[in-house]
Amino acid sequence: MEKFDTKLMHPREQINTVIGRIYRSGLTTTSGGNISIIDENKDIWVTPSGVDKGSLTAKDIMCVKANGEIIGLHKPSVEFPFHKAIFECRPDIKAIIHAHPPALVAFAIVRQFPNTNIIPQAKDICGPIGYAAYQLPGSHELGSSIANEFAKGFHAVIMENHGVVVGGSDLKEAYERFETLEFCARSIIKARSLGNPEFLKDEEIKQFKEKYQSLPEEMEITEYQSDEREIRAEICKIVRRACDQGLMISSYGTVSTRWRGNDFLITPRNVTRWNIEPDDVVQIKSGKREKGKQPSKSVALHQEIYNRYPHINSIVITQAPNIMAYSVTGKVFDDRTIPESWILLQDVPIVPFSEHFNNKKGFADYISPATPVIIIRNDSILVTGKSLIHAFDRLEVAEFSARSLLLSAPLGQMQPIDEKQIEELRKAFYKVI
Repeated sequence: MEKFDTKLMHPREQINTVIGRIYRSGLTTTSGGNISIIDENKDIWVTPSGVDKGSLTAKDIMCVKANGEIIGLHKPSVEFPFHKAIFECRPDIKAIIHAHPPALVAFAIVRQFPNTNIIPQAKDICGPIGYAAYQLPGSHELGSSIANEFAKGFHAVIMENHGVVVGGSDLKEAYERFETLEFCARSIIKARSLGNPEFLKDEEIKQFKEKYQSLPEEMEITEYQSDEREIRAEICKIVRRACDQGLMISSYGTVSTRWRGNDFLITPRNVTRWNIEPDDVVQIKSGKREKGKQPSKSVALHQEIYNRYPHINSIVITQAPNIMAYSVTGKVFDDRTIPESWILLQDVPIVPFSEHFNNKKGFADYISPATPVIIIRNDSILVTGKSLIHAFDRLEVAEFSARSLLLSAPLGQMQPIDEKQIEELRKAFYKVI
């Protein structure tokens, strides 16, 4: 996939890439949703009306010139009026996404807001959420209703009995905001099937952010070896795979792999996850970082784990949607569902929020050959493995197990594999775990 660069890509290409991603992720339908970008000439590029989102191409994207002239093969989206109204009232917004993602629609039809304090990064990304009363789709009244909310300073607005609209300084930022807000909504809904989700206090989030501001010292010279370049490509491949499978969202997720000794390579901070390229990956050597790059905020924890555990060669930290139901409720994640789950995961502890930043050495104590996976409250799941694909396999199995548990809840009480059967699995498979 071509690097998604809002400075180099034409608006047509940007819109086509993002609407395709939204559609493939199941966050809009064939006919639903629209995206727009306003360029430096005040021309607005927008998705067309009545064209299949599953087969849209860059040539289908419409342009409405500043003078009102329409250029393109189709008609502009029927919702174009509210896109135009937002751009007019908010010059800082350069890109808009509107869609009907299921979880946010669920909130829209019960007329509630998702609390973005469910995970630590969401409040900064999404900001406060506006609310627009119902109006006829495509009408002037709908445009005015939404624009009035954006005029108050909101970057995201829940549309009553309709969907959501978000804006950003570019399309990358708008997409990250859209995806993160939907993820919060989905996490809250899934958690409700287990119990009551718990939300972070503003002060907890503030203190958490203060923990990861420092960076490792820069190395003076970085050497790039052929095996190191191969690892970079493997990391990017796994990150994209995780994003495509819904195991990672663009605003959160870290992957690292041991390189030589206790040196390793790790994904960067502040880079959209599905857009990571090999050159973005950061080399950590002798505790120092590659010059000019910022590694993941959890880099010190990865270093501690690699220093202490020679059997661990890869680490993945992410927010997988079904696992997050356990993360935000603190409910016990019982993976004794099928043999594969327990063999790969064993018992999975849930540790307090920010423990991985407050006390890295203490957090690493949770990890052992018999505890390769940890859930962190209101944050993430941390998975270790003897290789990158082994860690990713564990992540998939954990998420599949969580999904099965959530799906089984309406059917009856889960009957776990018993202790005798667990002991048989331990004897038969422990050596290959």
